[in-house]
Amino acid sequence: MNKTAKTERHILKAILWSYIVMCLIIAGLNYGYAAKAPPATASFLNSVWHFYENQIKTVFILVGSFLTIRIVRASGRTTMRKRNLIGIILTALVVHIITPFFLHNNEIYFFTMPLPWTTTPLQLFEPKTAFFLSRNPIWGSAGISAVILFYICFSVIVLVGTILFGRRWQCSTLCLFNGFASEVFEPAFPLIGKKKKMKPGMRKAFIVIKWLFFAMAVGLSLWWILFLVGIPIVGNFKRIAAFETYKYLCTELLMAMFFWVAFIGRGYCYYCPLGTTLSLFGKLAGQKIQTNHTTCIGCKKCNTACPMSIDIFSSAQIGADVKESRCVGCGHCVDACPVKTLSYSTKFIERLAEKKQSNQKIETAEEPELEKSGEQNIEQNIEQNVEQNVEQNVEQNVEQNVKQNVEQNVEQNTQAETECMIKKEEEFTQQK
Repeated sequence: MNKTAKTERHILKAILWSYIVMCLIIAGLNYGYAAKAPPATASFLNSVWHFYENQIKTVFILVGSFLTIRIVRASGRTTMRKRNLIGIILTALVVHIITPFFLHNNEIYFFTMPLPWTTTPLQLFEPKTAFFLSRNPIWGSAGISAVILFYICFSVIVLVGTILFGRRWQCSTLCLFNGFASEVFEPAFPLIGKKKKMKPGMRKAFIVIKWLFFAMAVGLSLWWILFLVGIPIVGNFKRIAAFETYKYLCTELLMAMFFWVAFIGRGYCYYCPLGTTLSLFGKLAGQKIQTNHTTCIGCKKCNTACPMSIDIFSSAQIGADVKESRCVGCGHCVDACPVKTLSYSTKFIERLAEKKQSNQKIETAEEPELEKSGEQNIEQNIEQNVEQNVEQNVEQNVEQNVKQNVEQNVEQNTQAETECMIKKEEEFTQQK
């Protein structure tokens, strides 16, 4: 790595450290001290938190994306990463800047993670929940309706996009919880120590953790749905909401940051409940890594690049597709392959590729016809030009011949008349 890349990586690490430290300090004050502070202080802390979560986060995403592309580009291709980062930047601008401006709501980011990741949107349907009671005076009924509508629309976009494009759609393009950090700050991980790969024993442990968190998330979602429709169910909604808040802070937010510092960027993705759910939809979408575009040279750069510790190399050796539920579709392996034998695909993407190839074949088939029609037009133009030239030449020759004949006749007649006159004069002279 050259000196410039090292400097840029240090800057990227500094930005990520700043993001983590600011989060811990500001979130601690906002969610801890603000409840006991005077109203003016609490309002100020809340404004600072929202500014951090929206404007500062967006700036970090923009700067981090620029640095990451520069660092990665120095050693390889960046096609898939660029697509990821463009999607994340656009999502950040919509969620953190544009939508809050138009809706006058700085907490829209709460509503960008569909069920079963969080039940926060469901809590707005119950007027007695702490979340509703704290937001209703600020947002009003119209504001609450607007964020619920936003949540439904965003969830539909995530679901439809995943069915078409696989888990990549959310986990590597739209996710503003852990996915964005995993892509934007990838060259900076881990902040302490060297990059590590998940060992087989740890992967097995995370499989258990993944299904436990998935069951917990689905259970909480079902609990709130049953509660809201009026079906009697064991439990107190205040305690359930508090439990979910602590679960989020301790086992998700803090753990995600711990992985950033000491392990890998995608650590939380191993057991994310939404990721687990979308991996099931990814199977319906036919998500896979194709490995047979060229011939694998055995460099294993694909395995090194994969943040989810998937063994792509073994499949590439035999040209088999990689269909792994852990795959987040980041495409790092695709960019890392020096012989371009890998590609990310789904059923929908394959149909688009087939349609494109079909159109290219039609265009290729039409080219000879176009050439043939072009030749015919050229031949017709040549024939027309020849005919015109012949006609013009004939007309010119006729005119020239007529003119010459007329002139010759006039000269001959004039000469004959002159001779006749001379002859008559001579006869008249002799008679005289």
